[in-house]
Amino acid sequence: MNRHSKIWLAIIRLSLGWLMFYAGITKIMDPEWTAEGYAKSAKTLPALYEWFASPANMGWIDFINKWGLTLLGISLILGIGVRLSSALGAVLMLSYYLPVLDFPYAGEHSFIVDEHVIYIGVLIFFAVERAGRHFGLEKWFGKTFFKRLPKLQKYWG
Repeated sequence: MNRHSKIWLAIIRLSLGWLMFYAGITKIMDPEWTAEGYAKSAKTLPALYEWFASPANMGWIDFINKWGLTLLGISLILGIGVRLSSALGAVLMLSYYLPVLDFPYAGEHSFIVDEHVIYIGVLIFFAVERAGRHFGLEKWFGKTFFKRLPKLQKYWG
């Protein structure tokens, strides 16, 4: 990958990182926020999302939504753990995509593909390309912190 490509990859990583961080931190800061309405309105797999929306599950579902987005954003911004966080983020985005999918329509203005599918593709690209190694702290972090844990390094960075 040439230098210009690495710069653009870093810009896209930082931009998506900010988007995810902001989406998560605003949920954390809003004590009234919950994913219950989103889950209950699921068009695909409604029984699964109704189960997610049950009072027994809403606590951990909201926690994963709030902190998953926030930590994904931090990871992308800093360029640390991008491979792992991108893979987990892609799963999170899939969990956001399915409720709005009323095949072949994904939301009001989308046909099969909506922003969640784009996020999934970009996050998978980040994981495959190891985007945190391009103008991120991943190389440094791997050499200092994970030097003693080489088996984890293949998943982390």
